[in-house]
Amino acid sequence: MSTAQNHPERLQAGTPAPDFTLPDADGRPVSLHDLRGHKVIVYFYPAAETPGCTKEACDFRDSIASLQAAGYTVLGVSKDAQSKLQRFREHHELPFALLSDPDLTVHRAYGAYGVKKLYGKEVTGVIRSTFVIDETGELTLARYNVRATGHVASLRRALKLDA
Repeated sequence: MSTAQNHPERLQAGTPAPDFTLPDADGRPVSLHDLRGHKVIVYFYPAAETPGCTKEACDFRDSIASLQAAGYTVLGVSKDAQSKLQRFREHHELPFALLSDPDLTVHRAYGAYGVKKLYGKEVTGVIRSTFVIDETGELTLARYNVRATGHVASLRRALKLDA
């Protein structure tokens, strides 16, 4: 494996967010470009219905009213098939778009796929990551290797949404 594959380039705040169009759980295309003029939170998670990913998604669900009130659109991205995303959305009543990236193109563009530590071993896979994009399409926050539990609370603090 090349170094680029082992250690994907990490995006930094202040740089343009890579544009993408991915299908949502219902097969409708969602394009980051179409969300210009809005603040967007894009989070990458390894797999629907796993304990950590479920916790993270439900934390976003439970914070969605205040995130939307502050002008944020939330997009969850995984390599899962649309049918799995539909079940995940319905099972947990997730009120935001879940996007399918089965070939990992968008994951790689954001540096959210590569070598990571899992139970003390290096493995190649999805790196749980979250990005905040401003109205002009610029990254204002890029976080890698986030923990599922407590992540949304930490993000809310970083966005100054907690009084």
